[in-house]
Amino acid sequence: MLAKAGVDLHLELHGTRLRAGLTGALREAVRSGRLAPGTRLPATRALAEDLGIARSTVTECYEELVAEGWLNARRGSGTRVADRVQPRRPKPADDPAPRPQHDLEPGAAGYADFPRAPWLASAKRAVGAAPHTAFGYGDPLGRIELRTALSEYLNRVRGVYADPAHLVITSGVHHGLGIAARALRTEGIDTIAVEAFGLDIYRAVLHDENVDIPPLMVDTRGARVSDLGDMVEAGAALLTPAHQFPTGYALAPERRAHVLEWARRTGGVVLEDDYDGEFRYDRRPIGALQGLDPDHVVYFGTASKSIAPALRLAWMVVPERLLPAVAHAKGRVDTVSILDQLTLSDFIRTGAFDRHVRARRLVYRRRRDELAAAVAGRTTGVRLVGMAAGLQAVVSLPAGTEARVLGAASRHGLAVAGLSEFLHPAADPEWPSHDAIVVNFASISDSAWPRAVAALRGILP
Repeated sequence: MLAKAGVDLHLELHGTRLRAGLTGALREAVRSGRLAPGTRLPATRALAEDLGIARSTVTECYEELVAEGWLNARRGSGTRVADRVQPRRPKPADDPAPRPQHDLEPGAAGYADFPRAPWLASAKRAVGAAPHTAFGYGDPLGRIELRTALSEYLNRVRGVYADPAHLVITSGVHHGLGIAARALRTEGIDTIAVEAFGLDIYRAVLHDENVDIPPLMVDTRGARVSDLGDMVEAGAALLTPAHQFPTGYALAPERRAHVLEWARRTGGVVLEDDYDGEFRYDRRPIGALQGLDPDHVVYFGTASKSIAPALRLAWMVVPERLLPAVAHAKGRVDTVSILDQLTLSDFIRTGAFDRHVRARRLVYRRRRDELAAAVAGRTTGVRLVGMAAGLQAVVSLPAGTEARVLGAASRHGLAVAGLSEFLHPAADPEWPSHDAIVVNFASISDSAWPRAVAALRGILP
């Protein structure tokens, strides 16, 4: 029987000598640092009841350890680990590789930009107003409050046809992509074409789902979707139409029309990753491909770029014909925090999401312009390419200089990525590519940005 009051303490007792076993277990817990100096121990009666031993055994053990200096006992404050006890420190591991002074690798926006105050306000309102049922396991497709809020937001901002009944909440685009791949396999689709430049983690997700992933070449007009059904046999295609990752080019209008015609004609499916659709600077936003044909496009969006990856919140808009297979692939229990879903729904509904995105858009546009100014005037072949959008930009380099520039960046404490890092391993080796680096201008604080730009300018040819 457990004591009804006091603090809990886990101890492993070995052997038949209870007092010696308890004394040794407590001494080792203090020596190893598991019980830190100042930690309050359970009262003798409570620990005796928890361990099922006599109270006198615990009392004698405490007295012995007090006498040895391991514990302190004072009237009114109980028994605590002595402050002078220094825990045994583990042998330090080898020093990890030094962190770069300026991290401009592609990824999420700056973590310091997280909207703490409005997010906490939304969390307080959401939890306070949540029905008791919200603290259960939840709908596997996600909370209806968030699906409704996202439906209205995506319709308004991204031109997506998003009925709440067709929205599925996931813990990231990679999570949703795995779900989609499993669902498509049940529909007989086991080959998904991917862009020749893209995230290796997405290729790995599809590979793990036993899906073949032939590459589609990418040029200044986006993915070469005309190869579908001709040079590339596939039942689905994973694309980033609004802002190709990482090259930055948009899928040209005639190619958007072509891939939708291909999907209608063959029964194929387009998987649209709209990873940074909120961030456009020098041109009008490009609407989502899904809005042109909701029956043949699975739309993916995420809060990782617009708010923070730590939320683990993303979404899929699924055609009706695929919804049963997607629901089955996701499982019977919601795997995404229901409380975070309710918070995000309030964050969107109250306009805090719009305000946050618009504020960050102004900052990122300024940084993008400053990056362009830093690149301007360099040697021939050094220029910004791709759209004025998103969270990163591609700096084209003279032929044969990518590795040299990356080496110089490392020596100067600057972390950037080479464009070649994102190339599909099965891409045509004869296909003309070009040397370039990918620079994230949204992942660093305002105070550090000028120094990072100066360092970048210093390593360019």
